[in-house]
Amino acid sequence: MTWHDLLFAHWRVPEAALRPHIPDRLQIDRHEDRAWLGIVPFGMSGTRPRWMPAGGLFAFPEINVRTYVVADGKPGVWFFSLDAASWLAVRGARMLYHLRYYDARMSLERDAEGWVHYRSRRTHRGAPAAEFSARYRPVGDVYTSAPGTLESWLTDRYCLYAADGRGRVYRGEIHHPPWPLQQAEAQWERNTMSEPLGITLPAEQPLLHFSARLDVVGWGLERL
Repeated sequence: MTWHDLLFAHWRVPEAALRPHIPDRLQIDRHEDRAWLGIVPFGMSGTRPRWMPAGGLFAFPEINVRTYVVADGKPGVWFFSLDAASWLAVRGARMLYHLRYYDARMSLERDAEGWVHYRSRRTHRGAPAAEFSARYRPVGDVYTSAPGTLESWLTDRYCLYAADGRGRVYRGEIHHPPWPLQQAEAQWERNTMSEPLGITLPAEQPLLHFSARLDVVGWGLERL
């Protein structure tokens, strides 16, 4: 799969606000004793099984709400929600990866000044409402984060964790080159993505990073 026009928006949040939404089997990861919540909008394209020729089955916008966890010494990502504009992708990910995917009406457009205009409104039947509307763009040169920095800690994650309906926890490995990052700026219109968690985001501007494109491969889940 290929991820493109991606924004990392991260806020420091109390660990206690995250703990009720994460299985006990997983430890919340912290950087310098602080927990973080991320909201990550992007475009997905070229998504396909390995045996299928290049070209892919799916191309659609996606946005996720996430934090960072550790199991057996391996750091990874825990997704609170993932909204996508693909009916088939939502159902496939729910069934195969036990991830909280939701249907959403979404758009991603880039203008002549480099702004990415991104809108998402959850439409999944029976799911809590959530909306995101913003524009963002990169500023500055492309770079890769240095090991040990906060930027590396937030972005260099090579697995995800998920839990099924019986509370069993799984790990899914992913692989990609180091993130080509840029500093970013954003202008917010509406963001209620964290409200289903009962979390009100801090008023200060989040930590922002942009990535134009990253090619990624993933594996199936393994039960812990």
